[in-house]
Amino acid sequence: MDIEDVHIGRRVREIRTWRGMSLTATAGLAGISVSYLSMIERGQRPVTKRSVLEALAKALKVSPVELIGGPYETTSSTSNAANQTMAAVEDAVSGWWLGEVPEVPGRPWPQVRADVDLLTSKLRPNSDYSAQTALLPDLIRDLLVAATDPTTRQDALIGLMYAYHAASNVAKRLRFAGLPTLAVERMRRVAEELDDPVWCSFVSWARAHVLSGSNRPRQYQLAVAAADMPHARPETRGMANLTAALASAAQGKADVAETHLSEAAAIAELIEPDVSPWGHVQFGRTNVGIWRVAIGVELGQGAKVAEVAQTVRPETITQSRAAAFWIDYGRGLLAERKTQERGLRALLQAEKLAPQQLRNNPFVREAVTNLLSAARRDAGGRELRGLAWRIGVAPSG
Repeated sequence: MDIEDVHIGRRVREIRTWRGMSLTATAGLAGISVSYLSMIERGQRPVTKRSVLEALAKALKVSPVELIGGPYETTSSTSNAANQTMAAVEDAVSGWWLGEVPEVPGRPWPQVRADVDLLTSKLRPNSDYSAQTALLPDLIRDLLVAATDPTTRQDALIGLMYAYHAASNVAKRLRFAGLPTLAVERMRRVAEELDDPVWCSFVSWARAHVLSGSNRPRQYQLAVAAADMPHARPETRGMANLTAALASAAQGKADVAETHLSEAAAIAELIEPDVSPWGHVQFGRTNVGIWRVAIGVELGQGAKVAEVAQTVRPETITQSRAAAFWIDYGRGLLAERKTQERGLRALLQAEKLAPQQLRNNPFVREAVTNLLSAARRDAGGRELRGLAWRIGVAPSG
């Protein structure tokens, strides 16, 4: 494998050439300089910000997913297993509506409930995509059966809410287009059946959260609407403000992003625990700090995110969110040569916590590819070459 073949710029060049667009025209439509676009296409500058990725996609009239590629093949059979079993998850989500009973015998409720607990307390918090995609197809069908039994209906409906939410999240992370939105639509139907405005507001936030990066203005509108719903729990309002902050940052609106970050931080202060257990969304003071780091990277603050990172205690939150912190912190440090070694160590820490999450992150792959290309003279160092090999962007460790 040639590492020049795996960066986002190669795909940008392919699509631009296919459309017959010049460098000048494409750069103008994307709002970047011709020299910057040329370096991106040659793999000399990584695409590390959502705003740049989405601007290029808009200029080329494609979805950002078309430029990112994926699902990715890595050297890990466990990571790759998630891609292979996503078809079964999609079949379970799309094949039955609430109220329809799959033609399979339902398992005893204690077994089904134990799998819901496993999903919410271990598999999702650890970003174990392969185990989630293996569990979800049968679990969704069992919950649909249990929802027809008056004695288990309420618990089964809430279990379905979490199962569909997990399906939307893992499908988004693995870039299976269409499935995240379909899973949220199933969540909406469950919330209506529960007849509970708290869950309806939760679904409204989930809809905004999974919306494609090709429509950030709409994502922002939906997130603000969810935050303003009268019966929303603090956790939902907080997460909706964080989603609105990211949507703003991706559009280059730093002041608006800061407004929503501040609102989320104020809501977090109203919640007694540092990380709220409600809804399994991990909202709280630590998570707001983690989002601050991510949005700082998006806004191009580079190594300055270290100042924010010093206030975050990732050990107090789930492995999934802690890994997200180390990923974004590492990406921020990689932006400057003098902090690149620390940035690499941060990525390696994320890999220890949630390897499947790191190896499927397109911005990590872009940053590692760029770092390896720049370090060819000394082969990039053993740790860098090992990481590049494990995420599938280099031929050997």
